[in-house]
Amino acid sequence: MQNAISIDLEDWFCVHNLSGAIRREDWSGCELRVRESTRRLVALLDKHNTKATFFVLGWIAERVPEMVKQLEERGHEIALHGYNHLLLTKISPEEFDEDIARGLEAIRQCGVKTRPLGFRAPSFTMVRTTKDWALPILEKYGFQYDSSVFPIGFHPDYGIVEAPLSPYKITPRLHEFPMSCLEVFGKRFPFSGGGYFRLFPYAYTKYCMQKVNALGRPAVFFLHPWELDPEQPRVKNLSFSQRFRHYRNIDQTENRLKKLLTDFKFTTIREVLGL
Repeated sequence: MQNAISIDLEDWFCVHNLSGAIRREDWSGCELRVRESTRRLVALLDKHNTKATFFVLGWIAERVPEMVKQLEERGHEIALHGYNHLLLTKISPEEFDEDIARGLEAIRQCGVKTRPLGFRAPSFTMVRTTKDWALPILEKYGFQYDSSVFPIGFHPDYGIVEAPLSPYKITPRLHEFPMSCLEVFGKRFPFSGGGYFRLFPYAYTKYCMQKVNALGRPAVFFLHPWELDPEQPRVKNLSFSQRFRHYRNIDQTENRLKKLLTDFKFTTIREVLGL
């Protein structure tokens, strides 16, 4: 079965988990490492003849336009992750509209030929309180799918517990490819990637993906380039929880990804959805 693999193209300092220590205004003073970490990631994808969906942050696109253009030229899908990595739960509809427009323009300026069809909200904040106003804005800009809904109910920042587990139409004009979970006896266990991929043993991800595929359902996996960068600067003044979530097993991500790309077949979200 063809699963979808997606990359949230942002750098180590853009992460919401670190926002208390690194303000948005301080990003320009941080070491930009996304070129090298993305190069390593793309090399792995090339080795396994795999194309991915890159949800590009507009702020990053402005600083590495040649890299974004090259990703498209190599056959990867370019989608949007917003411009400023703003959580939908922290902004107004007007701010979201402005952020989308700015992000799309940043991607256009890279020389990308295909208009992005997909969107992923930072920190998966397409939730009950935001989706009713955010989805019409995505439709306004011509998006055809969203991949922001996490169908779980226990996370403090995101989740719609009653959301379907399989890809579905979230509006008459928009597909939703929800983040993958395995449901066992009515309980949902997330395994889509990112922190879950690093915090739990690889065997957990493999088991969940096998079970979901056996049910006839494609999974979507996601990762950030900084998760393949164990040499990134270490941020001080973080809580134990923040340090654990960001740095735990970061030196093992690349080897785990090699196993994943060997054990399963992946392609872009656009191809899995048939768009």
